[in-house]
Amino acid sequence: MNWNARIRQAHRWLSITFTVAAIANIIAMVQEKQAVWVGLLALFPLVLMLLSGLYLFARPYIAPSRTTAGEATHAGQRP
Repeated sequence: MNWNARIRQAHRWLSITFTVAAIANIIAMVQEKQAVWVGLLALFPLVLMLLSGLYLFARPYIAPSRTTAGEATHAGQRP
């Protein structure tokens, strides 16, 4: 498995982790428990999701084009 697929899979699992932590935070607020660590529980996966999401967003712009000279000719462009 290549790095792009691993980062995409990690991003998916981080989103599940963030959702569970956000639900736990809401439950703690409803029960009026004042635990700071519950509020910060969702922050760690959120920061990792930000980093992996920015990478996945920028990846198509950073990577070189995969078109070959033959494909460019068929599109009416010069190779």
